[in-house]
Amino acid sequence: MANTNISRNITRRSFGALALGSFGALALAACGASNSSSTSGASASTSSKPAPSALPDGMGTTVADGVFPRTVKHFKGETTIESEPKKIVVISTGQIDDVLALGVVPVGVADAKEADGVPSYLKTKYADKASELDAITKVGKRTAPSIEAITNLKPDLILINSTAKDEAIYESLGKVAPVVVTEGQGLNWKQDFLLIAHAMGAVEKAEQLLKDYETSAKKLGEMANAKGKTFSFLYASADRTRIFAKSSFTGSITTDAGLDRPASQQVAKTSVDISAEQLDQADGDYLFYAVQSGDESKLTGEALWPTLKAVTENHAYSVDADAFYMNAGITAAQVVVDKIAEVLK
Repeated sequence: MANTNISRNITRRSFGALALGSFGALALAACGASNSSSTSGASASTSSKPAPSALPDGMGTTVADGVFPRTVKHFKGETTIESEPKKIVVISTGQIDDVLALGVVPVGVADAKEADGVPSYLKTKYADKASELDAITKVGKRTAPSIEAITNLKPDLILINSTAKDEAIYESLGKVAPVVVTEGQGLNWKQDFLLIAHAMGAVEKAEQLLKDYETSAKKLGEMANAKGKTFSFLYASADRTRIFAKSSFTGSITTDAGLDRPASQQVAKTSVDISAEQLDQADGDYLFYAVQSGDESKLTGEALWPTLKAVTENHAYSVDADAFYMNAGITAAQVVVDKIAEVLK
């Protein structure tokens, strides 16, 4: 039976400021950084504010963990969740990471254009849940989730982020089950994790996981600062090569750890596109790189690659693209911290 919570709680006024778009507008949800970068030399398109570590005033719920029903205020209004969610469908970047971290294997997940719906780093982290992860139903692409597939799963909660501005899609999802909308974009990963925890009734667990992360990030910073080195982050997809800057998921982690960055990455942007001739802008004492296709020759085959300091000193490291660049969740954050700590030891 269709759930009408969204129809009741997300009023027409709640959407009055939203421009109606096409299914293609949902493409913004596919990757927190995909449309937030600039071409080399262009203006910044993201804020220079640090990653928010708390929900905006008035968001979430004041109801204690484990108590239902609960009404959760989110980035598109408010939604009432009648009982503890057990059958969750996730649409947007990083949300499967957060839901798994809070102890629930989602029943449905949308695939990204550049990555599988269940990234490999999550399959490794939650290897004990391999059979459940394999059983997750694909519900279309993040750019075009299948309402029919989602309906067939009979979910009790649907998660999506606010970069999807098609009111028709949002309303369609709301007729299937309660919908909670996070803000999206990699920089907002902590507050989005907390909002999901509010919806799931697991705030205390989320806060503890964030404290554990902050402790490990602080230890990483102490280790790195003792070495006085700079840390660079480079990602190549099918048609773009980018250095990731301060206002990205990875950038927020380096800020938390107090890691020094090359001058080219000390900018208030998610990322900066560079050409093969500008590869030197990706240099640093330590370089963490990934290629979407897995074919590292897209970077290592470039003429400037062997001239980079990080390469000549054997401090260039191939990393998991999903954890470092394509997702934004608490598990991915810990993977990033652990990898950097590993190479510093």
